[in-house]
Amino acid sequence: MRMHRTLGTLAVLTLGAFSGGLLVLATSGRGTAEAAAEPVEGGAGGATAQAEPIRGWQKGRGWGWIWGKDDEVGSLNAMTDRSRAAAMALATRGEVYDLGLTYSRRSFKFSGHSPGEIISFRSPDGIRRMKDPDAPPEAKNQGQVYWHSAALFISDNVATQIDGLAHITAGADDHWYNGFKEADWGGDWGPRKCDASTIPPIVARGVLIDVAAFKKVDALPGHTVISTQDLKDTLAWEGVTLAPGDVVLVRTGTARYWGEDGADHARLAEHDTAGPDLDATRWLVEDQGAIMVGADTSGYEVSPSPKPADTIIPVHRYLLVEQGVHLGEFHNLEGLSKAKAYTFCYVAAVNKIKGTAAGFTLRPLALR
Repeated sequence: MRMHRTLGTLAVLTLGAFSGGLLVLATSGRGTAEAAAEPVEGGAGGATAQAEPIRGWQKGRGWGWIWGKDDEVGSLNAMTDRSRAAAMALATRGEVYDLGLTYSRRSFKFSGHSPGEIISFRSPDGIRRMKDPDAPPEAKNQGQVYWHSAALFISDNVATQIDGLAHITAGADDHWYNGFKEADWGGDWGPRKCDASTIPPIVARGVLIDVAAFKKVDALPGHTVISTQDLKDTLAWEGVTLAPGDVVLVRTGTARYWGEDGADHARLAEHDTAGPDLDATRWLVEDQGAIMVGADTSGYEVSPSPKPADTIIPVHRYLLVEQGVHLGEFHNLEGLSKAKAYTFCYVAAVNKIKGTAAGFTLRPLALR
């Protein structure tokens, strides 16, 4: 049930703080079981996850609008207690890899999103000098105990993030995943269906496809197309096989230039536009069963698209609108690359702020 529509645009800015199963259960129509067993290997760098039926995915078609007319979760519905336990079983060494990038007011970002500002809202100095009326009266604060707090103006699409399914709209009716429309579910305080607060905690087998390391470069040049063959060749080089239910993270090397807080915009921009094209992403989702995909760039997909398209972001439309597959951006994959840690337990939970279009400034973990 792939949807082919013309892309509309959606710019949502916000104020805010801050498996690999062995047995595949394919579906047809609106989720009818068809059957299918497909053995896979665990690959180098991690054990094979426990066998677990994968709900909702059909080889050759992927996911789609199959979970019911009210669904706001998409492919992440396929996670179960058993699949999460199988993923956690991969973490046997006690190793933790921090996949989050540090955000500051100086950080590089995609040009379509607002800048961020961090403002001291309370500070000891401000309380003393400004005689803040909300501060404890001196008579009751002989110990002179004060505090710091900050007010933030920040985009919901900065630093390490996971795009929500309402992030992208398509067509003259401005619909997003599962047919929700702007006229029905838009609003002055963010989308009211499929916002980031609906993204469940993600615990799944993670796979790093380290294309930059395979090609023996620090980082891929800007606008480099990562093709299906590039993904296959890199996986063969790593000795890893994908399985339905995986979170797949593609490394271009861009995040190696993030530094302390992503302030070197020019250097990051040199590489940030490299990424998988639509065909490669279709292969990950429809042929391999990825439950989520991501990369170490601000937009995941290559820019510009190597094939003619009616939008500058065809991969975003395909994943978020048509397939209901969440998209991870600006994941820090440098530690995993250095350790040659290609399979792991991926854990991520987003900020539960109603109306946000993405889970932003996150700190996902890879556990081994």
